[in-house]
Amino acid sequence: MSTHDDRPASLIEKANDRLRQSGPPGSVAGPAGFPPQRGGAEAAPGDLPGKTVDIDIAGLRAQGYLTPDGERTRVAEEFRIIKRPLLENAFGRGAAVVEQGNLIMVTSAIPGEGKTYTAVNLAMAIAMEMDKTVLLVDADVGRAHVHELLKIPMGPGLIDLLTEPSLDAGDVMLRTNVPKLRVIPMGRYHAHANELVASAAMRALTQELATRYHDRVVIFDAPPLLATSEAVVLSGLMGQIVFVVEAERTVQASVRDALGLLDTSKPVGLVLNKARKQGSHDYYGYGNYGYHAGAK
Repeated sequence: MSTHDDRPASLIEKANDRLRQSGPPGSVAGPAGFPPQRGGAEAAPGDLPGKTVDIDIAGLRAQGYLTPDGERTRVAEEFRIIKRPLLENAFGRGAAVVEQGNLIMVTSAIPGEGKTYTAVNLAMAIAMEMDKTVLLVDADVGRAHVHELLKIPMGPGLIDLLTEPSLDAGDVMLRTNVPKLRVIPMGRYHAHANELVASAAMRALTQELATRYHDRVVIFDAPPLLATSEAVVLSGLMGQIVFVVEAERTVQASVRDALGLLDTSKPVGLVLNKARKQGSHDYYGYGNYGYHAGAK
């Protein structure tokens, strides 16, 4: 599948313009306001020029996050289990391909259940695949946290992309020191940020991201479903949903109410966060809504 021929001519023209203006050989052109960057992660086929940033790998490891060092930790093993059915749904490994299955929304019923932790770890896990790249999008525009966690610039990002027609995804997509991981941060604050997530521009963006790269998974760290109605609209644009539940905290009624807002004809995976296993350590459980009565 070509990564260029299927794109609109305007995108190709803009890409060529940016390449011509990108500076000396070996530099990477950045979006407006950023100077050309030298070195950094290698561009994936179809990537437009963008800024290269260094994620705070040591800081993530110190906080218990999965990192690309290949360590055999409990968290690493659990996210290997979680990512496998998502990749099978997205790329048809032994099963029917889910429509726009490479678009995965990570959400929860209420704030504070660990959905950003799940989204970042899932992105790291998929970035370790030999033949896939992953794009992490901070779409929780009311409580954006990804840029703080990764210690990367807040913008330009998603909000800028949705409000400025002259921009496209390549302008705000950050390449990172994790070779197969890209990030789109939230971007600048906007008075109607939640409404933008439910806008026609967001619909057009998700359709573009679903088809622009044939081997890329796009993970959206989305708002909690019961916190804003726009999160439900966003879920309708996704191919798969990962729903995070904090064990021993989130009441069953909230989980039922949130799940009732989703289109369950789509794959909905339940992640049980901070459950106690054999009275000792926290762990993640994973199950499919529709096949199980709830998360394991």
